[in-house]
Amino acid sequence: MQNITILGSTGTIGQQTLDVIARHANEYKVFALAANSNVEPLLKQCLQFRPRIAVLLDEKAALELRAQLKAHNSKIEVLSGVTGLEQVSSDADVDVVMAAIVGAAGLRPAIAAARAGKRILLANKETLVMAGSLFMQAVKAGGATLLPIDSEHNAIFQVMPSQTLQHLVDGGVRKIILTASGGPFRQYTQEQLSKVTSELALKHPNWVMGAKITIDSATLMNKGLEVIEAHWLFNAKPSQIDVVVHPQSIIHSMVEYIDGSILAQLSNPDMRTPIAYALGYPNRIESGVASLNLLEIAKLEFEAPDTKRFPCLQLAYDTLQAGGTAPAILNAVNEIAVAAFLNKQIHFLDISSLIAKALNTIKIAPVTSLEQLIAVDAEARNFALSCLVSHDSKRVLTA
Repeated sequence: MQNITILGSTGTIGQQTLDVIARHANEYKVFALAANSNVEPLLKQCLQFRPRIAVLLDEKAALELRAQLKAHNSKIEVLSGVTGLEQVSSDADVDVVMAAIVGAAGLRPAIAAARAGKRILLANKETLVMAGSLFMQAVKAGGATLLPIDSEHNAIFQVMPSQTLQHLVDGGVRKIILTASGGPFRQYTQEQLSKVTSELALKHPNWVMGAKITIDSATLMNKGLEVIEAHWLFNAKPSQIDVVVHPQSIIHSMVEYIDGSILAQLSNPDMRTPIAYALGYPNRIESGVASLNLLEIAKLEFEAPDTKRFPCLQLAYDTLQAGGTAPAILNAVNEIAVAAFLNKQIHFLDISSLIAKALNTIKIAPVTSLEQLIAVDAEARNFALSCLVSHDSKRVLTA
């Protein structure tokens, strides 16, 4: 029986993790559930899975959850804040940590889990994007096991010869090929993109995901962040990471070898597949995902990404090349820009413009500490917010 902490349990990944766990109740037990501020869904999860501890990042929400649980005669302990997240990520009784909190809030608990030597199922992009070098050092120092949950990195993990290569060529690998669905606007013109609404952007053609990651998929920033993640996960140079648009989302990523072979992982677009793989690793367990019917799919298509219409992908490559605090700036400003777009403060194309403006303005420095990265994150967010001076998107570009 393995004890599992789920950070971000009320989000899409958290819910799907609980679905897989429920199918294997004799092998996995929920130790802790954690969320941001969603009391009602976390309450329902607590009553169903009966964890030892529940955590809400928001302190007022934690007080409300504590009262609700008491009314149900539940003895589940309720914690709050980042310290609560760190506690349930590093507790001695925890075997596995699903790190699925969206945004920079997931950084500290993921590092706490690494330092404590846990098996980490990493679904939080920001951990590697913001603090890749620090996090990988913590994983190594703590003796933690790191398993990626993003379908793309999980696919690469499944078809790579070794997860501890000093250099890709040591395993006969030429390059990593990340596949991208292209999002809902893959065939839009520049003029059409200028008129995109948040309602349209939230309708992903293949995947069911949270709002932030869905918008990132539409801008191709999601793929850009995955390029940065792949660099840290697989010790790959930017030149060794390609992106290919694959609208069907059946091939989740590929690895090209020096002998000309390309190995790919295929499955239906359902996050329970990588979740089940990581939970059961090195064994395979039932995920609840339907078998892939290649005859129904009939054909698989591929095309090159257009970084002129979708500049966020190129911005991510540029920040990876720049190194230091550049990816942290990219990530922070993107979060602010996406939130502003969802709140109808800016237009779709302003997201990349705001990020580019920040990268050209904020000083980039070598990474020295977690505290430094948190300060850079705050600086970048404040810069982005200062640019959002009105509902007129033109002001964003010139502020």
